[in-house]
Amino acid sequence: MTSRGETASTEELRRLLAPARYILWDLDGPICRLFAGHPASEVARELVQLIRRQGLGGLLTEEEGFYLDPQAVLLEVDKRHPDSDLITRLEDWLTQHELLAVPTALPTPYADPLIRTWSGLGARFAITTNNSALAAASYIETRHLEGCFPCIYGRTRNLSQMKPHPHSLLQALDALGADPSQALMLGDAGTDYQAAQELGVPFLGYARDDQKLRHLTHVGVQASHVVRSLEEVLVAITCPL
Repeated sequence: MTSRGETASTEELRRLLAPARYILWDLDGPICRLFAGHPASEVARELVQLIRRQGLGGLLTEEEGFYLDPQAVLLEVDKRHPDSDLITRLEDWLTQHELLAVPTALPTPYADPLIRTWSGLGARFAITTNNSALAAASYIETRHLEGCFPCIYGRTRNLSQMKPHPHSLLQALDALGADPSQALMLGDAGTDYQAAQELGVPFLGYARDDQKLRHLTHVGVQASHVVRSLEEVLVAITCPL
């Protein structure tokens, strides 16, 4: 277990959250575990098999053929065939599997009450994800949270615009009319942090385990800007100073 002293204290969280009026949420991690019942590793394996069945196995190295993340497989193919019909087909295929994952996705502990409470306090939300916006919207509907998320921006067929590129964050800031200094990116990946850094958007990391915590701190996130549970955020926004 990681001690509380290694991550954000309630006081530090309050200082980070106080200016935040616009919250940019990553989907898979802070809001839910999208592939909880439809494992991402199996989706990645099926995607590799699909590529090989089309006689295109040479597009992937042996190591890439064992990737556990389907987005990583897709990005490797895109490096060799950007903006191609192949990428369009593979991205459509991945979107369909993300939609198939929605019914068995697991909500992140405390995510739903945090979303409802924070929204009720006046915060405005957007989703900025490397998953399909269709899958994000579908999941939000299953939790009856549509009213909290008027803006959802996800992966497009232009894969170069996936985070760490700040494209989805820029779309969200523009739609919300938000100044970056009054926004906050809530994510669990280095790509979330890098996209936020490029725009000057403050960042709060969510690390559900030690591996995630090491990943975030390795890419430069201050440990004091990481929480191990969204309950900590809920306490910080509801308990007065």
